[in-house]
Amino acid sequence: MSKVMTVNSGSSSLKFKLYEMPEEKVICSGNCERIGAADGIFTIKYGDKKDVTYPVFKDHAVAAKLVVDSLVEKGIISSYDEIKAIGHRIVQGGKYFSKSAMFDADTEAKIESLVPLAPLHNAAHLTCFRAFKQVLPNCPAIATFDTAFHQTMSPVDYTFPIPYELTEKYDIRRYGAHGTSHKFLAEEGAKYLPGVKNPKIISCHIGSGASITAIENGKCVATSMGLTPLGGIMMGTRTGDMDPSVFNYVCSVTGKSAEEVYQMFNKKSGFLGVSCVSNDSRDVFAAAEKGDAKAQLSIDLFNRRIADFIGQYFVRLGGADLIIWSAGIGENEPRTRSGVCALIKDALGVEIDEELNSTIHGKEALISTPNSKIKVVVIPTDEEVMIARDAYDMCIKG
Repeated sequence: MSKVMTVNSGSSSLKFKLYEMPEEKVICSGNCERIGAADGIFTIKYGDKKDVTYPVFKDHAVAAKLVVDSLVEKGIISSYDEIKAIGHRIVQGGKYFSKSAMFDADTEAKIESLVPLAPLHNAAHLTCFRAFKQVLPNCPAIATFDTAFHQTMSPVDYTFPIPYELTEKYDIRRYGAHGTSHKFLAEEGAKYLPGVKNPKIISCHIGSGASITAIENGKCVATSMGLTPLGGIMMGTRTGDMDPSVFNYVCSVTGKSAEEVYQMFNKKSGFLGVSCVSNDSRDVFAAAEKGDAKAQLSIDLFNRRIADFIGQYFVRLGGADLIIWSAGIGENEPRTRSGVCALIKDALGVEIDEELNSTIHGKEALISTPNSKIKVVVIPTDEEVMIARDAYDMCIKG
């Protein structure tokens, strides 16, 4: 048995889990919030306990030190040396990484070169890696990339129809995101397709950030997010795909800069922009139930865009054996699953058990009926366990 830590960092946060491997038992988990602010929050869960304190995190190094010190102080580990490997989630791996990689100087340099494609995420990931390296200098670390699973796409699926010199010079292409989640879902979903050769799966990771992936025989052939997570379906605050001329027109009529409009499309659009209520689907549904027309429009638009991509990927795969729902909305919002499945029912022969679907919140279940031409399941995603598996395999198992 070996202890492996997974780390998922943001610009002002640090989420972690400690696993006993290879058993994949979660020993503890926690989160450092508001790093760099005067009102930090540190939450750690272990056994049946949950402790919350309010330290000031000057930076990620302070947060990382507090995490490992707390593990020792609470008796979760006896010393730093018990942590045998660390797996870091990295959003953008560009064209360089098709699988997890050992965190060495070359990996670090490539991640840094990709900061312009994910400025908030990749920069924060590097800061956190360096923070843990400072605290645990002898502990090996790996980088697991959100983009890696999508590297099996063919050029016709990842190339944008722009002047090709831009594609070549600046590596502008579809990279996708949520790849670690889609890979997990593909592996878990395969158990619903015993005896099926070359299974065709449409994986729907639907949360505040959302993406859909077409998977054939365990490999990604197409995914909805693009150069950045702004592409694809409508999301909590992101536009998803739309006529690119909207960008120039909004700049022209508002006088806003390209950067201002880009931030608007990232942070003030989607559910928030259309509903004028919230980026949280729960608030939007509540408003719609009270008769708010814009809230209802945003729900209908969200459902339509998901249905459009499922239909597109049904064609891309030449059919589908399984549709998977996952992530915050996909796992916990029966109304979204029901609404989308109603839109694709006639075309794809999808039929779900509405009574069963209404009871599924955050748990795994087959929700399609025996008459459905495509199986439909809800599978809670687990990106962290995928990172822990790679860290164990690469750093310990050998």
